[in-house]
Amino acid sequence: MLKSIVQGKKGKEGYVYVSYGHPKYLKHTIASVVTLRRHDKSRPVALVCTDKHRKILEEKNLERIFDIIHPLPEEHASIVGFKHNVHHYLFFEKNLFLDSDIVWCKNPNSLWSSLSPFEFTITGKQISDNFFGASKGVSVLSDILLRKRNKTLKKFGLTYLSRVQSGMMYASDSDLTKKVCELAAEMLSRKDETHFKSRKMEKGRTMESCEWSLAMAMSKLNVPTYPWLQGQNSPQLDYISSLTEHDDDFEYVSCKFYCDDFVYSFRGLTWGWFRESLFSVFSMFPRKGDYLMATPYCLHFGWYHDKQPFFSFSEKCWNRLQAVSEAELLMQKTVSSNNPAQDAV
Repeated sequence: MLKSIVQGKKGKEGYVYVSYGHPKYLKHTIASVVTLRRHDKSRPVALVCTDKHRKILEEKNLERIFDIIHPLPEEHASIVGFKHNVHHYLFFEKNLFLDSDIVWCKNPNSLWSSLSPFEFTITGKQISDNFFGASKGVSVLSDILLRKRNKTLKKFGLTYLSRVQSGMMYASDSDLTKKVCELAAEMLSRKDETHFKSRKMEKGRTMESCEWSLAMAMSKLNVPTYPWLQGQNSPQLDYISSLTEHDDDFEYVSCKFYCDDFVYSFRGLTWGWFRESLFSVFSMFPRKGDYLMATPYCLHFGWYHDKQPFFSFSEKCWNRLQAVSEAELLMQKTVSSNNPAQDAV
């Protein structure tokens, strides 16, 4: 049995991050925790990571950032590998699993309260659109005309398919969490029987998606999603440069949130000019242009074409922590050299 390194206290509620692969992902995780600690200084944070990343933390004297550091087996070092196995990593009574490319924007106490009635949930929407897990281009038209989504649902005995965004997952019941994860893994193993496409086909993606399989498992078990888009109470909103106001350190964040779901769905379009043109055109119609400025609990840098601001921020956080750590080590050496008797004890 792999053992955790416990740096601090365990608690009833806690955050769980995972880190593997290129060392830059460890930097992303640390940057996310830095923003979390601006708003929540009490709930513990667990990191599940590879041995390589744990050694980096030790070398840089940064283990103290996490309350628990737990080994990540090689077979779980992928998106699907971890998120289809989160039942192995329930360190707390109530666990909030988070992606590393997330910036915390405000105090999460109310978020925890709203999650407490759930035994297991993932942020998302009750119903998915035709693009979810399927073709992203014009080829989605063939899916629609041939009713491929309907055929998938019928084949697996489902009456609906939710849209989940697994950047934020919550679990408090170990049995239900295990059921969802194991069923999701089974669904993924039967991908050839569905209309879903491999995420590896998308630009910049090297790993398979876990989301459509988790959504199918949740639908099969009738497990509800946690509403993703709630205006000011949104658990997470996407970072879109043209819709987000922020300072360099993301201490002050405000997102333009279109109240109409269909209009707001334009936010993911890669071509900025086309996205803004659609916003302008639809704003001519009553209610379609209504929007509010919202500060979500989390700002998620999930879109490949809009990640650079987070990359820059994570490097800045890393360099700052490095400087502090090096200063502390230098001070320790200075104290040790001035107290030779202490070394002899």
